[in-house]
Amino acid sequence: MAVNDVNANFQRLRARLQGIAYSMLGSVADAEDVVQDVWLRLHHAEQSLIHNLEAWLVTATTRVAIDRLRALKVRREHYVGMWLPEPVLTESPPTPEQIEERSSEVSVALLSLLERLSPEARAAFLLREVFDVGYADVAEALNKSEAATRQIVHRAKSQLREDEPRYTVTPESHLRIVQRFAEALSKGEFKAIKSLLVEDAELVGDGGGRVTSFPKPMVGGQRIAQLFYASNLRYRSGLRIELASINGQLAVLRYINDALESVQSIETDGERITRVRVQRNPAKLARIASQLDVPLLTPP
Repeated sequence: MAVNDVNANFQRLRARLQGIAYSMLGSVADAEDVVQDVWLRLHHAEQSLIHNLEAWLVTATTRVAIDRLRALKVRREHYVGMWLPEPVLTESPPTPEQIEERSSEVSVALLSLLERLSPEARAAFLLREVFDVGYADVAEALNKSEAATRQIVHRAKSQLREDEPRYTVTPESHLRIVQRFAEALSKGEFKAIKSLLVEDAELVGDGGGRVTSFPKPMVGGQRIAQLFYASNLRYRSGLRIELASINGQLAVLRYINDALESVQSIETDGERITRVRVQRNPAKLARIASQLDVPLLTPP
């Protein structure tokens, strides 16, 4: 294949490779590094031996991402506070139907859950269940037999179900609940906020050691409602709530004095909110702030 053809096909597949790497690592910058590494490997590879470029690129991306994730897992053991994936701003679809069409399985919720899997199990699950890669190609990427790969995927799915059963929630229900929650936050209505949270709701915050956050999840709808209400009392007119599509799902952006302070990803059971994941780490919000062309709230 001519060099120009290789380059053109790589660029055509770049978004897919970036998606695989990001889903593996939960970090846009690390994903970009992986894809760049694969690009360099491609140009040093013997082109005559590459019979299926897409399969070769997916395999290379997966293997590099697995190695990178192993190193990141060691670093994350020393992470200050709770670690959450970097949220990604996605184009906001205008209708619930389009949200359903575009929503991928790499929501912030699933990315957080996938942290419990080994790097190989995570790769197998993502390739097969999210990116619809055939078992033969997944096996090639993992350098395993197809039978062993099927077992890895099966065990990963079972572990995820056992660790945390997932509710089946329609896009319309999620949209409605998040919109009501944002309205209650904007108005600072304590009763409305509390009514939208289940009794044992959980709030998980990531400050990355750079801004104040909780060292462990806050549990209890009443406590979480009081926390949000207190923020409204503290900042009053300086607090602004907006909605945006984050990782394919509607989420809450919170601004303080017009600077982006946090991205809040919402999980529901279809009726009320079960968990709020609050990303406050400025390093993980910088990309979104830049895309929105808004200032980022920086720690004092």
